[in-house]
Amino acid sequence: MAARLTTYVVVGIVAATLIAGLIVGAQRDDSDGPVDLIVFNAVVYTADASGTTAEAVAIRGNQILRVGSNREINRLRRPRTILLDALGGAVLPGFNDANVEFISGGLGLDAIDLIDAADAAEIEARIRTWADANPDRTWVVGRGWAAELFPSGGPTRLALDTAVPNRPAYLVSNDGRAVWVNSNALRLARITRKTPNPPGGVIVKDARTGEPTGVLKGAAVALAARLVPRPTHDERARALRAAVAEAHRNGITSVQDAAGADDLALYEEARRAGGLNVRVYAAVPLGGARTEHDIEMLDALSSKYPDDPMFKAGSVRIALDGSIESCEAAMLEPCGGSPDVPAGDTALSPDDLNRIARLLDARGWQITTAATGDRAARMTLDAYEHAVRSNPRPQRERRHRLEHAAFIADSDLPRLSRLNVIASVQPLAAAPEQARIDALMRTVGSERSARAWPYASLAAAARPLALGTGWPAAPLNPMAAIHLAVNRTTFDGLPEGGWNPAERLPLKRAIQAFTSGPAYASFDEQRKGSLTVGMLADLVVLSADIFDAPPSRLASTTVAVTIFDGKIVYRRNARSTN
Repeated sequence: MAARLTTYVVVGIVAATLIAGLIVGAQRDDSDGPVDLIVFNAVVYTADASGTTAEAVAIRGNQILRVGSNREINRLRRPRTILLDALGGAVLPGFNDANVEFISGGLGLDAIDLIDAADAAEIEARIRTWADANPDRTWVVGRGWAAELFPSGGPTRLALDTAVPNRPAYLVSNDGRAVWVNSNALRLARITRKTPNPPGGVIVKDARTGEPTGVLKGAAVALAARLVPRPTHDERARALRAAVAEAHRNGITSVQDAAGADDLALYEEARRAGGLNVRVYAAVPLGGARTEHDIEMLDALSSKYPDDPMFKAGSVRIALDGSIESCEAAMLEPCGGSPDVPAGDTALSPDDLNRIARLLDARGWQITTAATGDRAARMTLDAYEHAVRSNPRPQRERRHRLEHAAFIADSDLPRLSRLNVIASVQPLAAAPEQARIDALMRTVGSERSARAWPYASLAAAARPLALGTGWPAAPLNPMAAIHLAVNRTTFDGLPEGGWNPAERLPLKRAIQAFTSGPAYASFDEQRKGSLTVGMLADLVVLSADIFDAPPSRLASTTVAVTIFDGKIVYRRNARSTN
């Protein structure tokens, strides 16, 4: 009996000791372990649901260890801890760009950049300068021209012949839906006044002479595109590295990419080699997939590139209509208000879109539909609603996306929340420059233009909103996009008071739409998008406290430091000490 009692006492003592140890361990903070990096003297906006602010962040490995005051975070400092003084600048989660063509953008860094050219004269000067500086290139290539900058109604091959007389030239428009070529390129493509328009495409011809003007739209782009030398694997790999460097320079740590099969393979190759220093969520183009068998073939991609913190494929992208300025957006009312001018068409019929959405939804794909006009937006929501009715038990939570959403009818806004649809918009595509406003007035009129790019309405209706730059159709610059979403002015402050100011976004909401919103849109909200304990350590340190500065200075705020996966991958003017 005594022996048994002794045993009970010993067991009790051991149990009490273990419990006490657990209690002490629970009460002990993480100060005993290594702390690799501390960012302090900052205005930290965590972008979490409560909008928490703090002064400092501690990082261990590739995760956020703690967020708090300078005093409590600096107590965690150890001899090998890297200290990064933010100098009073804002610290945010790394930007997550919800709309890019990433490798295409990287390739474009080595081509002519026409995105921010002020007028036709500057466009032609940039083309001439690049052509003169690259005499060994067999083709002169570039991107970013806007039709509204040409006073005659569009660019012409004759103007391009003047800038590039001896080589073929191939220049993609800012929206990616048209190309401008010179006479040499037309000759190589065997395009003449007698060449018919291909199905789904237009060879723009002079109304008087019938000769090709040099602009190819839609499916007609392929007539010239097939002749442009394709980049080699090594060139594409270099382009990816260049794109990553450009992303880091702009505080971007995650991108959501409209990727082709070659892009997916290149991302996977870089990931396996440990060289993919940006997180990628790929949306696979639908392409010609129309049948259930076609959709089954797409499933192999999601299996090949499954969920991973660095790279995964989980969405299928459908391009439904074109741009507003060219009257190619599918609108509920005619273009320009005239019944003689059609309001754009859609790449798929409503029945086809419904069927494809039902098939994709049933197999657990997220559907991303690029819909610019209000009729295209309604078709998209109709298709998503059809999928909900048809598939009462989806394989995973539905988070389908409405991309672009330049116009949406008021009656369709409540459907976003009801269907849990994410609205993804690109403010840089809607910079209120006078040429763009004039083009809108011509195509949709003053009443409808007042409803264009309704950021605030979309943010109120959709949970959440996701913002992207649209690179390479626009600069890879989240701060510039945030400026446009918050101010709805050009970077020069025009028009005064903002264009349709009721649709401005509050600053914190715009930041969430570039951080936590896109994380939710890619099913990653449990691992990134906010600066909270346990989240991946992806941060951007800005050059100023944007919360205390006038909103007009947002676009001029630069990235001082970018931290990816717990490591400093870019720095401009920050100070670091040990």
